[in-house]
Amino acid sequence: MSNLRKSISDFYRKSDFGYTITRPFYKLYVLGLKIVPDRIIIKRSFKKHMGYALNLDNPITLNEKINWLKLYDRKDLHAIVADKYKVRAYVEEKVGAQYLIPLLYHTKDFRDIRPENLPDSNYIIKTNHDSSGGVIVREGSSIEWNSVRKRFKRLLKENHYYSTIEWQYKNIEPRLIVEELLTYEDGKIPDDYKLHCFNGKLAFIMIDFDRHTDKRTRNLYDRDWNLIPCNWGRPYGKDLERPKNLEEMIMVAEKLAQDFIYIRVDLYLVKGSIFFGELTFHHASGFQKFIQKECDYKFGELLKIKELQ
Repeated sequence: MSNLRKSISDFYRKSDFGYTITRPFYKLYVLGLKIVPDRIIIKRSFKKHMGYALNLDNPITLNEKINWLKLYDRKDLHAIVADKYKVRAYVEEKVGAQYLIPLLYHTKDFRDIRPENLPDSNYIIKTNHDSSGGVIVREGSSIEWNSVRKRFKRLLKENHYYSTIEWQYKNIEPRLIVEELLTYEDGKIPDDYKLHCFNGKLAFIMIDFDRHTDKRTRNLYDRDWNLIPCNWGRPYGKDLERPKNLEEMIMVAEKLAQDFIYIRVDLYLVKGSIFFGELTFHHASGFQKFIQKECDYKFGELLKIKELQ
């Protein structure tokens, strides 16, 4: 079913014909979502993805609590920091501008995405309001700019809230941002350090390997860089050396997490420097299974939501 959903999504997003054909049905789908209460939609989605009923009255597992937070932890600040453009000011205030990836350009108009407005360097173009990835441009690469503008024209019309029922995305004003492309010395895209923080403190660090391939793997580490025997959605990856900047990374993550019950702080470590990626409130929308079910309960016990109940 997931492969079918991906095929439909690609048909809608990447094909001119597919977009024209499916757009009216998408609008009807969104209209239906506006009528059905969020609680019902979330419970149905949880059952479909996780295979058991979501207990919103007494959530126990981590995935259950993430979905509970979708409904009952909604603050104006969440919408600000979920915005990949506005979050920059929040990061600068909390930990300093030195952790920000250089911003090269931003616009609300897809027609502005053309070479004369962009730098002669390596960069990534992405939206500020969803998780659709981006377009990577490297020096000397051949880019079909009309196709790029058409892609972003469509994405600017989308509201990520209706795909996930994650409230923080609902009222973000869509924008395109262009950031410097971070790479290792060999030109590869850097690994993503995802620091999951519970109640303002680091709970575990997630590392995804080969993110842009079909052989993605993942490791979870504790704050002392011990491998945690839990697989969240993916098998174990390669053994990764403890980062030299680990304590600084944890400090950055916990400062950014102070205002939130649960938050995932994404960081990059490139050429000895730490860079901020994004803040995520609901990892995998709370629909990703642990291979070891007991891990879902273990981490769920650590996340305290009583102050909101």
